[in-house]
Amino acid sequence: MAFDIERFTQDSVRVNWEDLDLDNFRENPLPPESVRTLRYMCDVEYHTVCYLRDMLVTRSHGEGEVNAFMTMWNREEFWHGEALAHVLSLHGVTVNYDQLKDRRKKLGWRDRLAPVKQSLLSNIVGKDFVAVHMLWGAANEWSAAAAYKRLGVLEGHPSLAELLRRIAAQESKHVAFYATQAKARLAGNPKAQKLARFALKNAWAPVGSGIMTDDEVTHVMGHLFGGTEGRKEINAIDRHIGRLPGMEGLTIFADALDARGVAA
Repeated sequence: MAFDIERFTQDSVRVNWEDLDLDNFRENPLPPESVRTLRYMCDVEYHTVCYLRDMLVTRSHGEGEVNAFMTMWNREEFWHGEALAHVLSLHGVTVNYDQLKDRRKKLGWRDRLAPVKQSLLSNIVGKDFVAVHMLWGAANEWSAAAAYKRLGVLEGHPSLAELLRRIAAQESKHVAFYATQAKARLAGNPKAQKLARFALKNAWAPVGSGIMTDDEVTHVMGHLFGGTEGRKEINAIDRHIGRLPGMEGLTIFADALDARGVAA
């Protein structure tokens, strides 16, 4: 079934949380490990604009549907960050734009060269770069949706669970776009399949890896996806990716957990 980009752009709204009883956290706060995970998620959502910046200098910029999607996508992700920042504020954790700016500055030349690197890769690879971008995006959004759902289950806080459900619902729409585009661009295109498979196998890393420290990445992966139930979620994402043309047998998420010593 084709993704209806016009409907998506018309229906896109910021995630709402004003109707939820989140003030309960003042008396019944989340445990430290969950606050730490939420902070990670919040920072990643706010950094979406940097990923958008990098993609706007690539071949993806010339694709009308991709441009329309990414405009709405960036807006929705920003509001995910705002919602999570609100929950964090109720735990005495302040996330402001100066802090985000400082974190970006600490990335140094790596961050400044990212758009240049993406532009060069895009022009070298050609139009098949867009297929890689779509598959990469699908992998990241599948993991984001799973992460929000998983945290809601782990905590069992009704209001938090509902907020995370709303965020995950938008992430699932993002998955639908990316996966639909990836499937269409990979089908019958051996070159794109080889490029995408190589990129995921050799360059992909969990969302936030380029922003946060390895310790933070390992904490979040272990917190959300450690143990039997967590590994089931991860294996499900790998199966989703494996169903796309040319991606059979890829296990990038399970490999990422194994590399960080996260036990099943």
